[in-house]
Order: sequence, then C-alpha cells, then structure tokens
Amino acid sequence: MNLESAKNTDAMRFMFVDDDEISIMALKRGMKQLGISNTVQVALNGVEAIEILNEALQSEGTLPLYVVVLDLNMPKMGGLEFLKKIRNSENFKKLVVFILTTSDEPSDIASAYEHNIAGYIVKEVSGNSYRDTLAMIKAYSELVVLPS
Repeated sequence: MNLESAKNTDAMRFMFVDDDEISIMALKRGMKQLGISNTVQVALNGVEAIEILNEALQSEGTLPLYVVVLDLNMPKMGGLEFLKKIRNSENFKKLVVFILTTSDEPSDIASAYEHNIAGYIVKEVSGNSYRDTLAMIKAYSELVVLPS
C-alpha cells in the first residue's frame, strides 16, 4: 500500500451511530457546511451498525475505510458494547472511532479509551459543536495515515 492510497480521504465513509435524530441532522448539516461530501451511513444503535459493516464487508470483499462517530447511550446495543464487539473482531478492529456523547462520566471516558478510540467528545448545547467536531475529524483524516 502506498501513501496515496492510505490517505485517500475521498473513499472514506462516515458512519454516525446515534439514536437521536436531532444529532444526526446536526452532523449532516455540519458536513454540508464544511463541504464534506463523503458517503454517510446512519445506524440507530450498535446492532444496526454491525449489520451495515457486515453488509459492506460481504458486498465489497474488504471493509471500506470508515470513520465512526459513536454515541454511548442507545437502545439494543449501546456504544461501549459496540466498541467491545468491534475490537474483538478481526474484520472491524481497525475502525477509527470517535465518541460523541452527552456522557462526561469518568468511567465512560476511561472505558471508551480502553477500547482504542481516536477521541472522546462531549456533546454541547451549542449548535457549532457538531460542525467543530466534524472539522476536527476532517482535519484528522487528512493528516493521519489510516489503516486500509
């Protein structure tokens, strides 16, 4: 793999895993404001996220490059359980995951970092926090060589 293919941010997909429609709308609006046109997939919980990842893996033969923006508090399968599952999976353990949640509990933060996340961001009331979060993730993806 050469550096060009590793840094191909156009091929990168975003996955927003959050059951809050307002958060999803704010993230999508932030992407539009920042001119980020990458593919976005939305899952309302960890179960749906794993289904989407499995479908992508089966249809493409290899997992596309994903940056996952993950909430912790969701029904069916919350964010921490999702992290445990993907980090124990050969197919998904290299996913880049950012936590974007309302929880500022030290135990949640510690547990998330134990599962090799790229960053932990607490949702703020101000609407700019989503755009700022996406700007940071965009800069991260453009500067860091991500695994293929």
